[in-house]
Amino acid sequence: MIARLLLLLLALLPVAAPAQEAPLVASLSQSEVEVTTGFTGASVMIFGATEAPIGPGGDEILVVVRGPTRPVVVRRKVRALGVLWVNGPSARFARVPGFYAIAGTRPAWQLLPEEERQRNGLGLDALPLESTGARSPQFRAALLGLETASGRWLEYAAPVEIDGSRLFHVQLPLPATVPTGNYQVEVLLVRSRRIVARQGLEFRVDRVGIADRIATVAQAEPLVYGIACVLLAAAAGWLGSVVFRRG
Repeated sequence: MIARLLLLLLALLPVAAPAQEAPLVASLSQSEVEVTTGFTGASVMIFGATEAPIGPGGDEILVVVRGPTRPVVVRRKVRALGVLWVNGPSARFARVPGFYAIAGTRPAWQLLPEEERQRNGLGLDALPLESTGARSPQFRAALLGLETASGRWLEYAAPVEIDGSRLFHVQLPLPATVPTGNYQVEVLLVRSRRIVARQGLEFRVDRVGIADRIATVAQAEPLVYGIACVLLAAAAGWLGSVVFRRG
């Protein structure tokens, strides 16, 4: 906790003068997350300060992190001929966040009117997930279940902690499967059930070293990548058979 407080104070010192009139000042513990071949996950700390005390009856903080978007197709398996499972109806979601996390001093539904919460996409049920194809809400529910189980969508996984009365911080986990790209962070100051200030931040997740080279080959030369994977699998199988034969 002492290390966190020092980090907060050091980060806020350069902006001490203008922060006197700013209702909200926020920053990140790092601007880049490096993904290596041994990457098992990471975490990013968002911290800052407010001009007024934080807590029930005073200011409240919400933090939202959104990762790069990509299209996702959700399919329903159906039974054919009584024994086979084949692809049935599907829904295509055009812009699905590769990562989404929200944290707060309290849940957003306790801090904001429902209309404003939905308009700002604060919460998994408020994500603007537009789809084509099958229209059943079960497809959205299935997507929600898959992304939540993977650890890429988090809702109040970590509380925003208060240091003193005006300093805050939250540490959000990034899973091993986190996608690369630019991540948008939004820190919201809520007062009297209204968003009165917000600050946008950004960090990037990048592959480095061997992981970057493998990903580059997989994207630029998928045939070469596929052949290499087959050869490596065959070599591993042969080596395993030699080892067990000697044993």
